[in-house]
Amino acid sequence: TTWMQEILPLIISEGDPASVESLPNWDRVPWLEETRASILQLEERPSPRMLTTHLHYDMMTPSFFQAKPKVIYVMRNPKDVFTSSFHYCNMASFLVKPGPQSEFLQKFLDGKVIFGSWFDHVKGWLNAEEKQHIMYISYEELIKQDLNESVNRIAQFLGKALDPEVIEKIADRCLFINMKNNPMSNYSVVPREFMDQTKGQFLRKGVAGDWKNHLTPEEAEHFDAVFKEKMKDVKYKFAWD
Repeated sequence: TTWMQEILPLIISEGDPASVESLPNWDRVPWLEETRASILQLEERPSPRMLTTHLHYDMMTPSFFQAKPKVIYVMRNPKDVFTSSFHYCNMASFLVKPGPQSEFLQKFLDGKVIFGSWFDHVKGWLNAEEKQHIMYISYEELIKQDLNESVNRIAQFLGKALDPEVIEKIADRCLFINMKNNPMSNYSVVPREFMDQTKGQFLRKGVAGDWKNHLTPEEAEHFDAVFKEKMKDVKYKFAWD
């Protein structure tokens, strides 16, 4: 999601670096569910407005289904989501500490974590109506494939015809290392009382498969069994399969 908060403003602005350097990402692409959204006067922003949410599909407001905005739904291997969440909960001072990894793993699989069940979230959005308004993309596609291709695909979905050199410029700007060095994107300006980055960086590695460095073989096997059961009715080819 943080990656999309970097990519989208650059696409909309046709590569203008000021679009990601002048505002922190939570103000340039605000979170609908955060209290800050109410003070940003979002309705006064010129179209197209860019918004972010972790809400489940069935939590979206009636106006969402009436307006039918374009949606870019970002997925990620749930094992890596678990790993990322474990680190995030350790450094985010406003969240309950995750406790031992084995304990947090069970909470994650049961959906007893912030934003709820990964399985329910993904299934809800994959089963959404009006799929022509939704673009599905994964973290793995962004990290493993040609980022130029992904940026071009997103731009086309948004109806932005950009020259190849602009696409390349945006893709280079959105490389993980460049985003990690952007103070308006790496959360370094967040007060320590909310995020204690001495305990770990918000933007950590920017890789796929880091779960292999954390989950034991037994935990990974258990995770796979839960995934197989909960996602047995889903007809979708995930990028990490």
